[in-house]
Amino acid sequence: MVRILAIESSCDETAAAVIADGREILSNVISSQIDIHTLYGGVVPEIASRKHMERIKRVVDRALADAGTELSDVDAIAVTSGPGLVGALLVGVSYAKGLAFAGRKPLIGVHHIEGHVCANFLNRPSLEPPFPCLIVSGGHTTLARVTGYGEYEVLGRSRDDAAGEAFDKVARALGLPYPGGPAIDKLSCEGNPEAIEFPHAKVDGSEYDFSFSGLKSAVLNHLNSCRMQGQEVATADVAASFQKAVIDVLLSHSMLALERSGDKRFALAGGVSANRHLRAAFEEACKERGVELICPEPVLCTDNAAMIGAAAYIEYQKGHFSDLDLNAYPALRLGERP
Repeated sequence: MVRILAIESSCDETAAAVIADGREILSNVISSQIDIHTLYGGVVPEIASRKHMERIKRVVDRALADAGTELSDVDAIAVTSGPGLVGALLVGVSYAKGLAFAGRKPLIGVHHIEGHVCANFLNRPSLEPPFPCLIVSGGHTTLARVTGYGEYEVLGRSRDDAAGEAFDKVARALGLPYPGGPAIDKLSCEGNPEAIEFPHAKVDGSEYDFSFSGLKSAVLNHLNSCRMQGQEVATADVAASFQKAVIDVLLSHSMLALERSGDKRFALAGGVSANRHLRAAFEEACKERGVELICPEPVLCTDNAAMIGAAAYIEYQKGHFSDLDLNAYPALRLGERP
């Protein structure tokens, strides 16, 4: 059995986990900073970094204790090295390097987006590539085909705002709390998704790419127009109509890729994939096509260290290890290596 101690600190979650053979979760500890950043309406990078420094030792110690293991018993130390907030990443990378050096353990730098994809291996241990996957989170919207373990064919990306980023910005404009995604998902249950026709942007020359900045602007223009005319804003209708526009675009691009690939499985990943309306839309579309939809349970959709351990196991099996000069790489894209 290969045990990997994994650390995740790319944004505002301080997390650590122990994973066995890349598929079994022995422990998964997450210390959230949501309550702190809610005061500011979004993540404040400097505060996030400081909180990671305060919490990381306790979180790692708890992960080892919950797994019933010692540092000497693990086979490797894994850590998210990018993408993410540079200060937050550096806290995790520095701590992991210290553990690897002190414990004389191999070090594995892990791509955060690959971690999200690999969360599906934890939820479905029998899952094997190939399969197309939509990674949709606060900082990333990427449509890719997983062609092998650790191998990706990127089909499309967001050219501007990620879907989760658009959710947060629209939620703020509607006066909803941070994080915006869950707040809009909840409010949408009370609204009419057909009430307002918001634009569905297409990117010229790239049928799989996404663009959500125009949709976000359309929502803001609608809100400003209502207020200037003294009209009451139907916030539930706005939330539902906005959410439908986002899901429609994500779904149409994904189903086009699925039909062209001929695959019989489709995977979701990332924090926004926990959205109930998005899941329902993908479940219905996949069922109509006789395709199996695979998605992690909600706790594995948001940032966590278990997914980092799953991705690290693939690198471990390939013999891909990092030196102790491993750095933080805040702008990595899926498929890129430091």
